Amino acid sequence: MLKRLFRIAILITQRSYLVQPQKHNLIDILVIAVCAVIANAEGWEDIECFGITREKWLKTFLELPNGIPSHDTFARVFARLEPIELQQALSSWLSALQIEMRGKVVAFDGKTVRRSFDRATQKNSLHLVNAWLSQDNLILGQVKVDDKSNEITAIPKLLEMLHLEGAIVTIDAMGCQKAIAKQIGSKKADYVLAVKQNQPELYEYIDLLFNESKVNTSLLHQTRRTIDSGHGRIETREYSTIVGDDLLAGITGWDNLNAIGMVESKREVGNTISNEKRYFIMSINGHAQRFGDAVREHWGIENTVHWVLDVSFGEDQSRIRKDNSPENLSMLRKIALNCVKQESTKTSMKRKRKMAGWDNSFLIKVLTGN
Repeated sequence: MLKRLFRIAILITQRSYLVQPQKHNLIDILVIAVCAVIANAEGWEDIECFGITREKWLKTFLELPNGIPSHDTFARVFARLEPIELQQALSSWLSALQIEMRGKVVAFDGKTVRRSFDRATQKNSLHLVNAWLSQDNLILGQVKVDDKSNEITAIPKLLEMLHLEGAIVTIDAMGCQKAIAKQIGSKKADYVLAVKQNQPELYEYIDLLFNESKVNTSLLHQTRRTIDSGHGRIETREYSTIVGDDLLAGITGWDNLNAIGMVESKREVGNTISNEKRYFIMSINGHAQRFGDAVREHWGIENTVHWVLDVSFGEDQSRIRKDNSPENLSMLRKIALNCVKQESTKTSMKRKRKMAGWDNSFLIKVLTGN
């Protein structure tokens, strides 16, 4: 893993936009930052402190020609570093892992870094679209949503960066766009896209078909029910699909559309019962279990990625705001999260990061994915 991290840094050092003369190697700055974030560092001063306390160990594999960079140096470098370079380097590293994508769910979802808003400059909070490979617990990448824009413009950029052949891409209703469905197909991937009333004609047609299926169950291709219980609640979900060119004739312009789906959820907590209904379009066949698995894995990004970034990595509380720093630090957290998740010790994320901070040998295990 260390050699792969080195390759990430080498890719970036091919660019010449950093200030000259250089007292420190960019490869050293990047690797120290990744190691420090794994070991619970939350900002530039923490990263400098980590480097100082581990300098003897770091010198066993880094040059460090002028010792450990100051926190101001870390701040300046990551403020100027182009985020696309980190993303491309991460993609190259993931490609080197030769991950089999076929049949796996890649969930696209947005997340806001709340405290990155700067009142003094009226800079908006950083909002990112993330791509997560659920089965392998890997974050594949991120793209910033530009100010005065939305996720519709960011999703195509992230799609273009990623190798997705054979994968099932899941996106919420913001990404339910014909152009996005076509782009997913061009990547030789399938899609499961949520449909809400921001697509009124599509939503109403799907709603009509499933309402008719309540009376005429022969319209349904397959159904599947799951029941989960725990922590005083019971959740029942029923997944239904409709296929057939004649039934889907009213849905036009969507590349590779093969089926529509509905999820009906009932949540019971004590005497309180709540119900919810969601609709989807998909290019996969109408197999209800496959549809249900894709939907459930998409929901998992909230607990497996976003919640961990906020609770374990303190992302939502970060006040780092200057230039490219918020976006680059978010990428460092995701690289660190990938590393920690690939380490096999059966314990919590929080404890693993503490152990990496206490023990150089355990930090090496995290970096090598053993």
